[in-house]
Amino acid sequence: MIPGMAPGDGNEMLAALPPREREALWRNGACVTLVPDEVLGRPGERIRQATFPLDGLIALMAEVDGHEALAVDLVGSEGMLGAPLVLGAHTSPLRARVQIGGRALCVGTAAFVRVLAEAPVLERSLRRYLAGRLAQVARTAACASFHVVEARLACWMLMAHDRAHGDRVHLTHERIARLLGVRRSGVSTAAGVLQGRHLIDYTRGHILILDRAGLERAACSCYRHGDVALAPAAHAPPPAAANEPARPRLLRVVPHRH
Repeated sequence: MIPGMAPGDGNEMLAALPPREREALWRNGACVTLVPDEVLGRPGERIRQATFPLDGLIALMAEVDGHEALAVDLVGSEGMLGAPLVLGAHTSPLRARVQIGGRALCVGTAAFVRVLAEAPVLERSLRRYLAGRLAQVARTAACASFHVVEARLACWMLMAHDRAHGDRVHLTHERIARLLGVRRSGVSTAAGVLQGRHLIDYTRGHILILDRAGLERAACSCYRHGDVALAPAAHAPPPAAANEPARPRLLRVVPHRH
């Protein structure tokens, strides 16, 4: 554990776990540095570790003919990279590339599976998280075909902002173009429109969110649908017992930063 850091500090999924489960992950893991452009997993490769970002940002990239086509999801301090492990899947379906550097708790696959077997809250959390991420992947596929670049850019900036610790997001034109699967010129034009409306300030890869509410209005509807799924699943209560009446569930929505 990082000296002076409380267990789970920085990662919402870890923080929502019972102390016993959270401490088991820390005992079996190590804090590592995430380096921009570092590839943490490739399609068809075995998942080497479960990664809980404390900060930073990881993009899950779909590939076409061996080349990165576009990002289908993001993983930040709200979740975990390697969630298919909860289903018994040990190979990665997507390329995982670090977009914004930071730190993460990494737990080797064998150790993670052992901890998971004794961690019912973590297992339930990951199943709900994975369901939300699968919905996001499907939504991204439709978004790329039906929504204009400007609205898609606003959506991905909001998603990155949700996972960032502050109002500044560090992403270059090249990285954004790769995320959206478009040319850099398309990113320049769309960013210029958003900047002209005083929603963002964008200079040399440094994005400052000036008007969060305005950026939400500029974003496509995919952001509003995906925002609910972002909430840490570990906060959900356990299923009601068979002899107890079902209670309504409250869905926590991640608060927006203004």
